[in-house]
Amino acid sequence: MGQQATPVRTAGLGRAVGPEPTSVSGAVLLLPGGEEVSARRPSPVRPMSLLRSLGRALARAGRSEGLAVHAVHYRYRGWNGSEAHLAADAEWAADEVVRRYGDVPVCLAGVDMGARAALRSGGHEAVNSVVALAPWLPEEDVAAPAEPVKQLVGRRVLIAHGTNDERTDPELSFRFAARAKKVNREVCRFEVHSDGHGLHGHRDEVRSLAVDFALGALFGHCLSRPVEDALAAPPPIGLRMPLAAGFGKSLRR
Repeated sequence: MGQQATPVRTAGLGRAVGPEPTSVSGAVLLLPGGEEVSARRPSPVRPMSLLRSLGRALARAGRSEGLAVHAVHYRYRGWNGSEAHLAADAEWAADEVVRRYGDVPVCLAGVDMGARAALRSGGHEAVNSVVALAPWLPEEDVAAPAEPVKQLVGRRVLIAHGTNDERTDPELSFRFAARAKKVNREVCRFEVHSDGHGLHGHRDEVRSLAVDFALGALFGHCLSRPVEDALAAPPPIGLRMPLAAGFGKSLRR
């Protein structure tokens, strides 16, 4: 018998988080983490809990604005080198949002390797903002091209990273943010002091920060004062902004 052909995998969008609005005027795509190299299918337990709770919070906060929130289902678990499968799937998902909902602004919100996918695919014409939480970024290598940043021109970008993250190096996300800030002033980065990769210690604050930023970028809301200050501050100040304990309890919108 001849060898059976490997079935072609396709990416997908998960069911809308919460009640889907009758009229959609903006969308957030949730990009879960992944692995550096893997041809296996993503685990059904993903996305990680931080992204799940963020999706629910976004759906609640954006319901009256017509916000649709969907998780992206990847074809493969791995980034897989130059194939950049997760970024390609993020771009497919942005295309799918346009197909379903028309010309609406899109925010890409990712964690870990999904945050890298959000940053890499942020140049999609429908995307106006990126939220990257604890992003996995490659080690700098003089023999390899640096992680690109020019695709982020014209987008608002938020990066948040725990200072005690032992899985993804917060210093690499700072260096990435510094390069991105040189071509795009609308970049800010918050440091979550003493927190690790899952940002469990300050989950409420991180979630509030991401919701404030995403809704402000998508619908023109006034951003909270700390985010405005971080965007306006010159580097390194606006790229090492401490996330205050209790952020979100008394946001000024």
